[in-house]
Amino acid sequence: MKSKISKFIIGAFVLAATTGSCTKSFEEINTDPDAFEEVPPTNLLANVLRNTGESFGGDIDGYGTFAGYIVKIQYLDYMAGLTPTNNTYGNRWAACYYNITQLNELLAITEETADIDKNVRYVARIWQYYMWSYLLDGWGDIPYSEAQQGAKELGSIVRPKYDKQEDIYPSILEGLKVLADEMAEDPGTDAVGDGDFIYEGNMGKWQKFCNALRLRIAMRISGVAPDLAKSTIEEICADPMAYPLLKTNEENCYLTYPGAAPYWEPWYTTGYTGDRRVDNFGMADIFIDHLNETADPRIAKVANVAADGQYRGFQNGAAATPPDLRDISFIGDKYMKDAVGFTPFYKSCETFYMLAEAALLGYNVGMTAQEAYEQAVRLSMQDNQIPEAAITTYLAGAGMWDGTKERIWWDMWVALFKENFEAWNLYRRTGIPSTNYPSLNSVYGDAHNDQPFRLPYPNNEFLYNAENVNSAAANVADFVWGEQLWWDQRTGVY
Repeated sequence: MKSKISKFIIGAFVLAATTGSCTKSFEEINTDPDAFEEVPPTNLLANVLRNTGESFGGDIDGYGTFAGYIVKIQYLDYMAGLTPTNNTYGNRWAACYYNITQLNELLAITEETADIDKNVRYVARIWQYYMWSYLLDGWGDIPYSEAQQGAKELGSIVRPKYDKQEDIYPSILEGLKVLADEMAEDPGTDAVGDGDFIYEGNMGKWQKFCNALRLRIAMRISGVAPDLAKSTIEEICADPMAYPLLKTNEENCYLTYPGAAPYWEPWYTTGYTGDRRVDNFGMADIFIDHLNETADPRIAKVANVAADGQYRGFQNGAAATPPDLRDISFIGDKYMKDAVGFTPFYKSCETFYMLAEAALLGYNVGMTAQEAYEQAVRLSMQDNQIPEAAITTYLAGAGMWDGTKERIWWDMWVALFKENFEAWNLYRRTGIPSTNYPSLNSVYGDAHNDQPFRLPYPNNEFLYNAENVNSAAANVADFVWGEQLWWDQRTGVY
């Protein structure tokens, strides 16, 4: 994969290098006869998938702290980094729009050959919807209908308006439905190419990921748009041939890495090549406490024992560092000490956690809530290499099905570890883990009793699209609190 990544990065930029000449003779001298005259679609796809992994896969604290998994133990987190910047969260905003733009270019250069480039176009469209869902879940109201229209032929809109979340989510579900139907009725025969670092051209898995995104988004808005959520989920479950879902760990939407310099998995890069594994990132007290209390065997995978052989977490935003950093459990080797590793975008166990919740809501999903829940737990445990005997013991003990949504949500929270952004989404939608809390010594004092409701809009928006972003942020307090996202119906948080 290392050679593939190198090839695609070079290929994506070689056109610019060969078309910037000023004179005919200079152009002749500087033209590489082996260079691409046009960037192949598969190179554009490779660039986007690589950029997604690098931009979003490196999160350790941030979303990991928002979700209640990971805290800083030396350079303590007092929430001072939530102001608008063009770094961190601003970079992720920019990465989403960059990726959408790159995929628009892919679609444009294959428009005339759409009939013979179906599959690479299918993947591009699916990933665009994933990027839009990421923007929505992170920021809420975003530029959507007028986004990507800065070019003169597209309207020269350089200050796009912000659309409401409640208008965009249905639009994305509609687009994914169109795409799902196209893939079911008119599958392509073209090879996606080596640029597909996730499924290596397996279009059956991409089709399942498309429907899994529909399921995820429908469940996200089930509390505020129940009719749309119900009809979407029941349609998927009623026709598994047309709308298959990700249901096995072999189908997990994971981006893996070459494992050789400089293409290491991002957590490994930070923790081991950056030497931050033992001096900055500890396990959160609420996460370790829950795993200990429920005797969850996954604890040995998500965390390492402290120096005394015990699993121990640390407070978020404590007043001082622990006397000995080794008194705190660090992130488990499966998740950090693997140069190849993985960045998860969707775990197949999520499918069954959501189907279990849907069944409790009275949706017809073709299985009982208990069946779906127990399958979800098994998939999560197996993905963590937990022996069958330990799985059985857990399901007969603290993990036993009790007929409640809370049981689903608590276990799903554990299962989503490393998929930290999605775990934060789960928390904001459900309030689980109910033990979550913001930094104890936050720079905002007692003004807020909860983790951030959203991400801060990037500073460039306030510099170059001030009227529109200020309108969107009118009810936002301290950049990330105030008005909750549309689907966040929790009460008592501020």
